Amino acid sequence: MRIAGIVARGLSTPTDIEPQPVKAVLFDFSGTLFHTIDDAEWIRAVAQEHGADLDDETVARLVAELEAAWALREVARAQHARDLSTEVHRAAGLAWIRAVEGLAPLAEPMYDYLTSPRCWVPYDDTRPVLEELHRRGLPVAVVSDIAWDIRETFEYHRLRELVDVFALSYEHGATKPDPRLFGYACEELGVDPRQVLVVGDTPGSDGGGAALGMRAYILPATGATARRRGLDAVLRLVED
Repeated sequence: MRIAGIVARGLSTPTDIEPQPVKAVLFDFSGTLFHTIDDAEWIRAVAQEHGADLDDETVARLVAELEAAWALREVARAQHARDLSTEVHRAAGLAWIRAVEGLAPLAEPMYDYLTSPRCWVPYDDTRPVLEELHRRGLPVAVVSDIAWDIRETFEYHRLRELVDVFALSYEHGATKPDPRLFGYACEELGVDPRQVLVVGDTPGSDGGGAALGMRAYILPATGATARRRGLDAVLRLVED
């Protein structure tokens, strides 16, 4: 499949953009299939593992300081290109956590916990939707701006067998919306990009596959406490 050729010449003729049946689905990871535990739970879990039992007031203060730390110039600077390298991402995460004085001694274990399967939870509708796509014979890929191997997270939650391909930014030197990341997933799945539906939560990133003729379904914003993501809509979009 000549993905590079499609990018080069564009999709300029009416036949190029004529809707075709969906033959595969590409999902974003964070905020689409999985969410993290909340910051308070994360802080408590790591603190308890290291012998500290924090009261509610202390945890609330640390959560607020952690959120405020994103506005610090040195923290923002450290995030540059973080999803292209495991080492850069780790440095970026540690810069953020260490910006909070009360968390600095726990920065290393907090980062390790953040990137472990224990910190990530599938939405309640993730499994049933992936299982139904599998039952229908529609291949699935996960396309993510991420700097560690999330295959372990899918294994941990017993979802690995429902995903055929992972296209991860740090493994391919490209982040969304770069069409190359979407193109790699299509090549591995063996499908025409024009027969692919991309599902994500960020228009500017997850819409990158449009350069190859892919259609995109952007999920509405949801609160941190949401447990269902509205993924059942995907099943309606791929109906024959």
